[in-house]
Amino acid sequence: MQGMRRRTLLSAAGGTAVAGGLLGAGSAQAAAPAAGGTAAADAAQGAAADGPRASGPYDRKIRELLGRMTVDEKFGQLQQLPWTWDTGPGGGETKAVEDAARKGRLGSVFSIFGAKTTNALQKIAVEESRLGIPLVFGLDVIHGMWTNFPIPLAQAASFDPEVTAADAEVSAKEARSSGVHWTFAPMMDVTHEPRWGRIAEGNGEDPYLTSAFAAAKVRGYQGKDAKGLKDKDRLAACAKHFVAYGGAEGGRDYNTVDVSESRLRNLYLPPFKAALDAGAATVMASFNTISGVPAHGNTHTLTEILKDEWGFDGLVVSDFTGVQELIAHGFAEDGADAARLSLNAGVDMEMTSTHFVENGKKLLRAGKIEQSRLDDAVYRVLQLKFQLGLFDHPYVEEKDEITEPSAAARKAARAAAARSMVLLKNEKSVLPLSAGASSMAVVGPFGDSDDLLGTWVIPASQEKFPAVKVVDAVKKAAPKAKVTYAKGVDAAGEDTAGIPAAVAAAKAADVTVVVVGEPPSISGEAAARSDISLPGAQEKLVEAVAATGKPFVVVLVNGRPLTLGGWLAKAPAVLEAWHPGTEAGHAIADVLFGTVNPGGKLPVSFPRTVGQIPIHYNHESTGRPYDPDNKYTSKYLDLPEGPQFGFGHGLSYTEFTLGAPRLSRPRVAAQALRKGDTLEVSVSVRNTGKRAGDEVVQLYVHDKAASITQPVRRLRGFRRVTLEPGEQTTVRFRLGAEDLGFWTNDTRGRFLLEPGAFDLYVGTSSAAKEKVTLTVT
Repeated sequence: MQGMRRRTLLSAAGGTAVAGGLLGAGSAQAAAPAAGGTAAADAAQGAAADGPRASGPYDRKIRELLGRMTVDEKFGQLQQLPWTWDTGPGGGETKAVEDAARKGRLGSVFSIFGAKTTNALQKIAVEESRLGIPLVFGLDVIHGMWTNFPIPLAQAASFDPEVTAADAEVSAKEARSSGVHWTFAPMMDVTHEPRWGRIAEGNGEDPYLTSAFAAAKVRGYQGKDAKGLKDKDRLAACAKHFVAYGGAEGGRDYNTVDVSESRLRNLYLPPFKAALDAGAATVMASFNTISGVPAHGNTHTLTEILKDEWGFDGLVVSDFTGVQELIAHGFAEDGADAARLSLNAGVDMEMTSTHFVENGKKLLRAGKIEQSRLDDAVYRVLQLKFQLGLFDHPYVEEKDEITEPSAAARKAARAAAARSMVLLKNEKSVLPLSAGASSMAVVGPFGDSDDLLGTWVIPASQEKFPAVKVVDAVKKAAPKAKVTYAKGVDAAGEDTAGIPAAVAAAKAADVTVVVVGEPPSISGEAAARSDISLPGAQEKLVEAVAATGKPFVVVLVNGRPLTLGGWLAKAPAVLEAWHPGTEAGHAIADVLFGTVNPGGKLPVSFPRTVGQIPIHYNHESTGRPYDPDNKYTSKYLDLPEGPQFGFGHGLSYTEFTLGAPRLSRPRVAAQALRKGDTLEVSVSVRNTGKRAGDEVVQLYVHDKAASITQPVRRLRGFRRVTLEPGEQTTVRFRLGAEDLGFWTNDTRGRFLLEPGAFDLYVGTSSAAKEKVTLTVT
């Protein structure tokens, strides 16, 4: 079986990464010898494995502790259990957690927070268990704890990694004060599938953009180096989901992914490498299969690539019941088999299900799990706890706990939300609105809604600190205007009885703001949609307001790209606000009234219809590329070419002009690039409008001829710049081997940089036309 071919980090490591433009990468080492089993497994103490592991600052302490641990205690460290709030401390499942902690047979607890609660449970582990090993507490802090920032997909639309870093810093401070040590974020699953609900939790369709945001969020959570994990305002990050989860078939969550090695390495893996290079302490395995092998039992991805080739020495945690699900996948026969396969493949800690703990000792005795693999996994768990400083400071100060958003946190969330909004359309400069208008109407199911925080929000946060309503923010932004509100229709359902009242409000107002979209409950995990248009009768509401002939704007609040339907042509202006978080209403008003000039860009394509999916800018060409005058080319007969709105699209209240791109040199030797040489691409950008504003300058690369067909364009640089009216600046990008080369289908990992011509496009979206050609000799 695949799991028995596992190679441990303790016994061998090797490999080279893409950095520096190396021609080849891979690893080769002997399989670790099988463990003898019986006597060692039953001993009261188990010695730590003696492998060539790189010595870290805690190596001596970890090995000493390993030498004192029983086999039961070791497997206990590999167990993570959920905290069950509804039963209360001391009852039901919570009692089982407490008992496991007391026996020293528990490594971690998740979905737990609160200084008093975490301290009480930690006290059991530290003061009542035999060895006093502290627990590590995890929580899904995805885009906020008490202060919710816009959803991650929205943050990517800012094209400013500092936005996601700010989210992580605020989130980490709030969560750590509440006893949380570890967040299961960032999610960096690149996807071309808008039907997939978890697109809201990621950064869209591009690996380069996602890599930049993944690295920034890791640094925001953890600080600039591993030492930052000890700080009382930092969290351990978790790069998830490893790997290719964004390729789920049909956009159905938890589903199959059939992927070539080259696409795995060129599309799905780069953000994980970026996160690990930024210091991510942990990685989470994904639910999906990868070309027939479930990720939780995939030796190739978890060990050969992650641990051996990349040298990752951190902790790999399963996803919720991911080990158990190997049985449903038809990959494991039973719980014992699932434990064997996943532990041997490279999973170090089991979340929720208990197959490691229940079956580990007998598997060890039978030689089906090696002692070195067990000790390797425990080493990784203990290392994380030392890095977090839990052995020295296991408790948090209850008096210092943050229990509500601060004014500074709200200000940061408001700025992030406004910076993440994308102006899709603005005919006749309907936007920005005038704060001096005498009358305004706000209509739509989300105009008076405080449910704008987005997916993956802590329930207590939703209850205590709901989002600012749009209608309330509009009233505050235009204090002299008479502002009326009419719901029109529900967020879902076909009842149109409220539309006449909305139409009357629009007719009586100088301008109307129509706020429509998706409730957060239908985006995120387990929220795949086969129809991604506006739910219910919302499109009929927009059509009815348009029929009044009065000026109006549409604000979209949603967790995924939507198909916008026939109403789009009738709407003078459309603002993509996403699910903006705690300060939703204020941030939307800031953009509507021009306090903030929108500068966001789409991190994902908006399809015209569901039948067009997958539709993404970074597709490969075909032998018969699109030709409007030739039927026998790649296209739909009943749709125009391309998406409704493409990757990188976004308008402003001002205008920008870009010059022609320039190369520092038109030719460069491949050998020089492989040795670390780089070249520069530069372009001038000028604000030719009457307002200060932001533009995102984007650089795309196309390898014109390669041994493996390449995408028609690949984003390899972006820069968001702020310019006053008439101001001009020069934006510069550096290109190296990693920007021009690609990974082959070699399963051992081979990165190629081939000579040839490369078109370099520079513009303000993926549709950029200005280009310059580079020749690599």
